[in-house]
Amino acid sequence: MGRPEGLLRQLNYVVKKKEAEIEDMCKTHYEEFIKAVDELRGVLVDAEELKSDLQSGNFKLQQVGTNLLVNLEELFESYSIKQNVTEAIIMSKNCIEVLELCVKCNNHITDGQFYPAIKTLDLIQRSYMKNIPARALKLVIEKRIPIIKWHIEKRVNSQVNEWMVHIRSSCKNIGQTAISRAVSDRQRDEELMERQRKAEDQNVVGVEERVYTLDVDEDDEDSAMKFDLTPLYRACHIYGCLGILEQFHVYYFTNRSAQLKSDLEISSSQSFVESYQTFLAQIVGYFIVEDRVLRTGGGLLVPDQVDNMWETAITRLTLLLNAQFSQMKSATNHLKVKEYVTLLSWSLLQYGYDIESLLDVVDNNRDKFHLLLMAECREQTIEALNHDTYELMVIKKESDYESNVLSFGLQTTDIMPAFPYVAPFSSMVPEMCQIVKSFIKSCVDYLSYGARDYFFDVVIRYLNNFLIEVINETLLNTINSSNISVSHAMQIAANFTSLERACDFFLKNAAQQSGIPLRFIDKSQMTLSAKAVLQTSRDATYITLLGLVNAEIDEYMNLTESVTLWTTEETKQNGNEYISELILYLDSLMSTAQQVLPLDAMYKVGIGALEHINNTIISAFLSDSVKRFNATSVMNIGVDLKLLENFADERFYSSGLEGMYKASSFRDCLVESKQLINLLSSSQPENFMNPVIREKNYYALDYKKVSTICDKFKDSADGIFGSLSNKNTKQTAKKKSMEVLKKRLKDFN
Repeated sequence: MGRPEGLLRQLNYVVKKKEAEIEDMCKTHYEEFIKAVDELRGVLVDAEELKSDLQSGNFKLQQVGTNLLVNLEELFESYSIKQNVTEAIIMSKNCIEVLELCVKCNNHITDGQFYPAIKTLDLIQRSYMKNIPARALKLVIEKRIPIIKWHIEKRVNSQVNEWMVHIRSSCKNIGQTAISRAVSDRQRDEELMERQRKAEDQNVVGVEERVYTLDVDEDDEDSAMKFDLTPLYRACHIYGCLGILEQFHVYYFTNRSAQLKSDLEISSSQSFVESYQTFLAQIVGYFIVEDRVLRTGGGLLVPDQVDNMWETAITRLTLLLNAQFSQMKSATNHLKVKEYVTLLSWSLLQYGYDIESLLDVVDNNRDKFHLLLMAECREQTIEALNHDTYELMVIKKESDYESNVLSFGLQTTDIMPAFPYVAPFSSMVPEMCQIVKSFIKSCVDYLSYGARDYFFDVVIRYLNNFLIEVINETLLNTINSSNISVSHAMQIAANFTSLERACDFFLKNAAQQSGIPLRFIDKSQMTLSAKAVLQTSRDATYITLLGLVNAEIDEYMNLTESVTLWTTEETKQNGNEYISELILYLDSLMSTAQQVLPLDAMYKVGIGALEHINNTIISAFLSDSVKRFNATSVMNIGVDLKLLENFADERFYSSGLEGMYKASSFRDCLVESKQLINLLSSSQPENFMNPVIREKNYYALDYKKVSTICDKFKDSADGIFGSLSNKNTKQTAKKKSMEVLKKRLKDFN
């Protein structure tokens, strides 16, 4: 082996040991020792030979062993390399598998397949991390796995954010589609109710078979309602795999709440009236989406969170709508917004949301709406009044008759008249009826689908208010204006009658639109309180009309300013100058009244005018301006009265009033003046004091008035009455009788 030193040391040791033994032996066996030395010497020679042989053998062994040792070292080295290579191969395979999984994970992430990527990462962590032989690789992978998970989380968040942006932009369409469905449902319900109501009114048998039908819609959901929640579901799954699902729940709720807060802010660039549909549709869409997320999100939202978001939205919407309603100046806009709010409520009610607060907003702003509506209708009423010609409406064809008369219940008979037909009202009446009809519709539209199920009483209350405070008040203001003419007042009085007749139509129209069967109205004999108010206003209009007529009569009969009328000596066979113009005026007045007014109203006008003429004549005799009068003036006024009586009789009988008013004719209105003229013309005026004669011939005269008038009757020779003196004995007797009457009246008074 090339190491002889050890052998030599062993040999030296053996030599020394043996020498000691030899010495001992020599001492013991000296001779034998000598002999042994001799032998040893021989052995030494042999040893030298052996040593030489060993060295030679060793040399030869060294020569042969060197090659073998080289080969052995090479063998050991090859074996070590083989082991290292084997281990390296195993390690490389492990590293390759890990790296292949890393590449696979990267590819999944690149392709957006986050779930397989996460599962790959979990596999690396669970099965390979402990067996990765390369420390550097292991450290890199350990460092990269959290980064990759964070990257996946960000990518998922990015997708969720994109979905949130998309779903927010889609909420408007979702809400509009839901509201369109609500409109369709409402129209279908209204049509069903209308068919039911008509069937009930007509007592149709078998209503159920013909009214209650099932409409099956074969179509799937509208495309707008098929919104995709897949990104949300995927995100929930990914976050669950990452073990941070609760974090995603918080993230989703926080961001959607922020979106809701933004959605609840109205645009400053547009008015609310222009943007309310988009605004409210966005809210509807938002909560439809949240309802779907609640039901299908696997715990992404809990009911309390949705309730909190809805409560936030309701609070904001309530404040906003109250503020906007309070600022609105248009009933039309108010109604449009209300309609959309109720549609919003109806849409979200289908998803289980509490809508009472929204309906309360609608109900609380009801009076505000009706004030605006009444103001707008007042303007329309005034405009209709301003455009009216105050002439009877002439209808030339049947379609006009249906639209202007039958459609508002203004007909006085069920028989279709001949055309052209002169209606008993002016054009303002059908226009006002149309205004009232639209008012009723607006009222019903506002009150329907609100907080109240039964709102007919409210409609009637508003209808009465409108008829009284707008229609009635507007007409009364016109009547009480300073520039109203007799013809205009007469036409308005006639229009009051027509509007009063239309009240029954208004009541039934309100019932129909409110879903109340007409048989209920007929059975209850219900009427509008405004009808009585219109009647009262009509009577007040007659009073105003009579006042206008009396004022014009006063212009014709200015008796007290004409001195010659009371002191004339000229007998006028055709009456005084004013009487012909007065009768012409009365004839025109009564002709117009006969055309425009009902017979009872015409009778009132005639009675009022003639009574005023009678009172004017009596007042003229009593006036301080008339100091005295003579027999000729009495005779002339008597002629005037005769002409007036003839006119009164002719009008009374030609108008067909004798059948209605047998107890009192037009002539009877002049009886006081007639009896006064008869008394002053009587040859024995003192008979007035005879109760029997007075009851028969002078029952309408008052003692004090007769006394005052008789004191002014001067038919003597002195003063301006001198021409009447010394006529004849008969006149003297009449004069004496008058004096007796004067004296007795003074005594009586």
